[in-house]
Amino acid sequence: MATATPLRQAVEGLTIPRLLRRNAERFPELPALTSGLGPDARTLTWSQLRSEVAALTRGLSLVGLQRDDRVLISMSKRTEHWITDLAAVHLGALPCTLYETLSTEQIRHIAQHSAATTVVLEGEEEMRRWGPVLDELPHLRTVVVLDPSLIPADDRRFVTYSGLRGDTVGEAAGPGFEALTDALTNDRPLTLVYTSGTTGAPKGVVLSHLNVIYESEMQDRLAEVADHPRSVAYLPLAHIAERVLGIYMPICNAGHVTICADQTQLPLALATVRPNGFFGVPRVWEKLATALRAQLDQLTGDPATAVEQAREAALEVFRLRSDGKEVPAGLQARAQKLDQEVLKPIRAAMGLDECRRSFSGAAPIPTSVLEFLASAGLPVYEVWGLSETTGAATVSTPEIFGLGAVGAPGPGVEVEAADDGELFVRGPVVFSGYLESDGEVADATDGDGWLATGDVGTVDERGVVTVTDRKKELIITSGGKNIAPTKIESALRSHPLVAHAVAIGDARRYVTALLVLDEEAAPAWARSMGIEDTDLGELPRNPVVLAALDETVAKINTELNNVEQVKKYRVLGAPWTAESGELTPKLSLRRKVIEERYKEVIDALY
Repeated sequence: MATATPLRQAVEGLTIPRLLRRNAERFPELPALTSGLGPDARTLTWSQLRSEVAALTRGLSLVGLQRDDRVLISMSKRTEHWITDLAAVHLGALPCTLYETLSTEQIRHIAQHSAATTVVLEGEEEMRRWGPVLDELPHLRTVVVLDPSLIPADDRRFVTYSGLRGDTVGEAAGPGFEALTDALTNDRPLTLVYTSGTTGAPKGVVLSHLNVIYESEMQDRLAEVADHPRSVAYLPLAHIAERVLGIYMPICNAGHVTICADQTQLPLALATVRPNGFFGVPRVWEKLATALRAQLDQLTGDPATAVEQAREAALEVFRLRSDGKEVPAGLQARAQKLDQEVLKPIRAAMGLDECRRSFSGAAPIPTSVLEFLASAGLPVYEVWGLSETTGAATVSTPEIFGLGAVGAPGPGVEVEAADDGELFVRGPVVFSGYLESDGEVADATDGDGWLATGDVGTVDERGVVTVTDRKKELIITSGGKNIAPTKIESALRSHPLVAHAVAIGDARRYVTALLVLDEEAAPAWARSMGIEDTDLGELPRNPVVLAALDETVAKINTELNNVEQVKKYRVLGAPWTAESGELTPKLSLRRKVIEERYKEVIDALY
């Protein structure tokens, strides 16, 4: 197990530009960044990636990008996105990626609050959403576009990406670029991440080089990692998890990132890349589990029996470890043998046979999903943290975890629960502060360095943290009972029919719920039950669907105390997305929006 002192010493003085230079010098021909899959894939080696960054750094400098300027990037996941971000970092500017789903009004808020001097736009869709905002930004000097045809006539603020890059990429990494690399210190701001705004206006989280390098090295030391590990970048780069896993960690461990620009292509990307590690938000793991369950259900005869025996052994090992108990040597040997013979080929078909660390975070995941995946030899461990803690502050490992818990604090990180249950974090992963509209960075910690997270939970005698809910999202019934909605919602999502669930009950007599059917799994489930009309709009009225959900709710209620039990529920057919407004870009519930939009439905439940 890693300890804090050697880790802090190991990252002392390191910055992202210095690590990028190290990779280009030590591993010049190793792959760094691949865009696309199959024959159309394009790969940059570490040497080539740094040369591209150097070229764009030179171009951005020529158009006036300066130290501490804010750069807003509105691009899909593509090689130019990584290069733009790293080029801004070399100049001491502060890059910030915006979610692709933001509306013009949301873009306006962030662009004005950040006082951005430079905006980088990809194509026609980005220009459509940004167009009404550009003339309202007094600090804006440069608009970089990837598509030259989008440049308006007589607007000298616009330049092309290709024009900034230039034609002499190989000559860009000269003495001036090396001087920029050497000038940065690890206490300098590195990036700006805006929170998704579940409970209010988004806040600008400023992270330093030390924050992200410490987080990256901490993760590598807590879990087994291959040399030059392979990974797939599929989450938005506006998400703190993808910024760490897709940009910073691969620079720290000289890994190879393959960009999956379209999440529908994730199964193909996993099968192609066979990543050494994989992080998923609960929705991703739930979909993978649903697909795997459907595959296993098709087995019959001896193969089905062999899989069942292997799954039983794997699950028994997982449960013993979850309880902190020793695994008998005989069981361990049997489980390993069955895993190699039976379960590993199944994981290989998914592209996860070489995945040495699998994590879930950003929201609670149903424990039934964790147990199912563990029974397939794919134990998924929960992590917990915020943008303000550079992602994970606690990490579950095979040595210390609990089912439904989020692991123990990483080395050098402290977590304590206050008298009211709110969790506080202290350590090198805690951010520099929130960006103010005047450009200042306001410290958000108390005098002793503790950050109030807004999450409520407990810390047990092993140091394992369990998060029960967001402090601002606790339901307080009209009878004065405090209820954690995410506990109820996670249980409701355990049925493959349900994509999203929201528990209602604040200032009301009892708890009710809105259930949203899964647009992929629900029709498949319906077909397996012999239902002919699998239209998502019709399924909420189907008696077979309602009977299955009635049974699920009744079972869940037996595991909840009386005040937590769901007395009534309503099934919704239309999917919830970030675009439709019920979810944030990282797929968290926008509770206020949901309660306002479905007010009549909710009132009818009472």
